[in-house]
Amino acid sequence: MAFALQTEVLHLPFRDPFRIARSEDSEASHTVLVSLDHDGAEGLGECFPVPYYGETVETTEVVLPYLIDALDDLGSLPSERPHVLAWLERSSAMMSDALGNHGGAKMGLDTALHDLAAVAQGVPVWQLIGTSDQLPPTDYSLGLDEPATVAERARRVAHFPALKIKVGGPSDIETLEAVRAVFDGPLRVDANTGWQPEQAAALIPELERLGVELVEQPFKARMLPELRWLRERSSLPIMADESAVFEEDLRMLEGVVDGVVVKLAKCGGIGPALRMIRRARTLGLKVMLGCMVESSVGVASAAMVASEVDWLDLDGNLLLADDPFGGLELGDDCRWQLTTEAGLGVHRKVA
Repeated sequence: MAFALQTEVLHLPFRDPFRIARSEDSEASHTVLVSLDHDGAEGLGECFPVPYYGETVETTEVVLPYLIDALDDLGSLPSERPHVLAWLERSSAMMSDALGNHGGAKMGLDTALHDLAAVAQGVPVWQLIGTSDQLPPTDYSLGLDEPATVAERARRVAHFPALKIKVGGPSDIETLEAVRAVFDGPLRVDANTGWQPEQAAALIPELERLGVELVEQPFKARMLPELRWLRERSSLPIMADESAVFEEDLRMLEGVVDGVVVKLAKCGGIGPALRMIRRARTLGLKVMLGCMVESSVGVASAAMVASEVDWLDLDGNLLLADDPFGGLELGDDCRWQLTTEAGLGVHRKVA
């Protein structure tokens, strides 16, 4: 049975301008919402085109029909749950065989397939795939800016248990000191490839003094010897994000870093993310689950596997001025409250 695909480009303005070390200020995300119909079952997903990996809204709209065609031989959705899980895993393999990379596009389709399969089973996605609704709390991310500006934004979100601070600019220590003056909890720093080895090694003692609990992607993605060199000299865990795209990348990171950041927009969806998380565990790697600045559709998709990780950085929808979707609620303890409804449990808000 063929799939019927509908797409919609979402323009998602940010609450505050957001900048990382390897980009200019961003004021909005552009994602692609996908809706799939298969055998009368409907599923929703969100594609996040990651420019760092060469994806745009335009490339996503081009490859989505191609990926749908690759599923022609998938067959009808089975009725028994073990066969449903095998059907979902086969769909992921078929998309990967048809087209390399384009994790952002695959993310949307994989999510929609999980959503429609769970709806057909009458269970939430997390229950279908065998994860839990008991999640770690999420942190809140703050982009690069003047130290005083970052500190003021930190003051607004000081109720979060941890803050993730983007670094790799000219005033990293000043920014962290300004944040520390208004926030008592753990800090996590993400250089987004913006540091050099000697610079990073010199910063580690200062980061430790300021209560930083981990360092994310200090160097360019393929600088693996340098990552190993820093890890050998660091009292803080070193995490790989841009270096850890697919499950296949994990083997080369074993012994190089302490952990990896898994994102659905990199690896291609719920199924690939869960397999990547579990493979990382077998290799002794810690795992943070992250996201992009996306709507509750994308964040809810990631939340379906969030019970399996050490740290959560699932705040993308919280960074938006107006999330067009509801149904995913953040508790007072900053833990996402997963749905008991069938599927993802997110719905477009009524204007």
